[in-house]
Amino acid sequence: MDETAPSRLLALLDLEAVAPDLFRGYSPPSSGRQVYGGQAVAQALVAATRTVPADRPVHSLHGYFVLAGDPMTPIDFAVERVRDGKSFTTRRCNATQRGQTIFSMEASFQRREQGLTHAVPMPDAPDPESLDDVHALVERFRAFLPEQVESWLDRRSALDMRVVAPDDVFFPERRAAGQMIWFRVRGALPDDPGIHNALLAYLSDMTLLNTALLVHGLTIFDPKIQVASLDHALWIHEALRVDQWLLYAQKSPWAGGARALTRGEIFTREGRLVASVSQEGLVRLRDAAQS
Repeated sequence: MDETAPSRLLALLDLEAVAPDLFRGYSPPSSGRQVYGGQAVAQALVAATRTVPADRPVHSLHGYFVLAGDPMTPIDFAVERVRDGKSFTTRRCNATQRGQTIFSMEASFQRREQGLTHAVPMPDAPDPESLDDVHALVERFRAFLPEQVESWLDRRSALDMRVVAPDDVFFPERRAAGQMIWFRVRGALPDDPGIHNALLAYLSDMTLLNTALLVHGLTIFDPKIQVASLDHALWIHEALRVDQWLLYAQKSPWAGGARALTRGEIFTREGRLVASVSQEGLVRLRDAAQS
């Protein structure tokens, strides 16, 4: 199988129907020691979406990461039909392994309507084609990367990611105020909006917490730091496609108490703000960790 084709990402979204409003998902063979947070968000969203009329796309979701997931164990997603209104539909989804909750999410879906419109402008950023892809960055910074990070970045993937100002990421003593990343899924995807929304949820978890560490001259690769996502919120403002370039502008407005808050705005290449993200994460110095 071509690892750069989107088929593996699509397979993550192909949940097994176990019973009414109960679905089962699986992790890819290439998973690490824990289930990637974006996978749990995306699969929970797919489960909830399957219980909602097709003319009501998701506009927001809020989730909590409760326990680290085991990628060797299937995940069961139980959907609760909280409300079916004239304009809005609300769903709650609980993800469990071995009877324990690992992730919980509430999502809201809305019938398409017209209304007032405004949005912040997209920040200035170079075209993605002018930037090195991940594999070129590995070659450029190979001498500075830990071995496990190098192998993770260098594996072939359906995700095409271009980092704006990569020197700030790999040499964070610059103390960057934020970071910007272009991303897209390689190859054409089906026109189903639910697939694009779920894949955006999957990808929206990437690199966010590293934004908080850059402020302190650190990265998630630093062995002195323990990092984990605590919650995740995503607002999808309008229809989008993840097989076209999207700019992810990220920043961290606050950190304290071994936690950090991060925010992101996602723009199309044409400059439309199509989604917003917020996430709080555990950012703990390991010598200060408590059992």
